[in-house]
Amino acid sequence: QKQLVESGGGLVQSGGSLRLSCAASGFTLDYYAVHWFRQAPGKRREGVSCISSSDDNTYYLDSVKGRFTISRDNAENTVYLQMNSLEPEDTAVYYCAARRWDCSVVEGLYDYWGPGTRVTVSS
Repeated sequence: QKQLVESGGGLVQSGGSLRLSCAASGFTLDYYAVHWFRQAPGKRREGVSCISSSDDNTYYLDSVKGRFTISRDNAENTVYLQMNSLEPEDTAVYYCAARRWDCSVVEGLYDYWGPGTRVTVSS
């Protein structure tokens, strides 16, 4: 069964850090772009960061640039999102999604989605 599973969420104080993991099973992430999305309470889901299959291209939402870093470890079949200097506005459920080759901001183009991991940043 092909699936993605996120982990690493939790409760952290403002200014703190978390590292989210997106682990794939049943398929290899080598040929997939992986996008982290988030959905805050009462808000639409938005794309946060993406890494292409070749690692040549990365994307960051303006509000997380300089604070978040996306990376992948193909040996572990996992993509990470290192989140530093967290702010209460980063509170959301974070989802990872995968599609072949290149990043897209169009959610409907992603083939696989994880169930999400909750991040809560207290002020």
